[in-house]
Amino acid sequence: MRRLRYKILTLTLAGASFLNPVYSASIASTPASVDSSSLPNEEVVKNALKEFESLSNKERKNRIKDVKKTMKEYRAYKKAGKASDTDTLLLAILAILLPPLAVYLKENAITSKFWISLLLCFLFWIPAVIFALLVVFDAI
Repeated sequence: MRRLRYKILTLTLAGASFLNPVYSASIASTPASVDSSSLPNEEVVKNALKEFESLSNKERKNRIKDVKKTMKEYRAYKKAGKASDTDTLLLAILAILLPPLAVYLKENAITSKFWISLLLCFLFWIPAVIFALLVVFDAI
């Protein structure tokens, strides 16, 4: 029951951050090593949980649906690869200097494209750069 409450609370808070642009602008994507001062304190979480529990079942379901819809849109936006021009420019420069690293940062994982880029980098530099640029600009 406690896990379910925390999942619902997390979904609610995530939905609130996407629905309220001022709040979402104040939230930065946090790395894995986050200090405890940047996390919401326990009292804020408990108050939010009490507020959520005070809602009727219909309102809870509507909020959860809104959060799921917003998360789905966010994932689709992220999957479409709509990055800012600055990110693309930096990845293009990095593709010229270190092709495997640029491919890794673009893909956010070690994939077959990364291994191909690494192999090309060891064998021939120019094909590795061309391949990395194609990956960065989503031609492949």
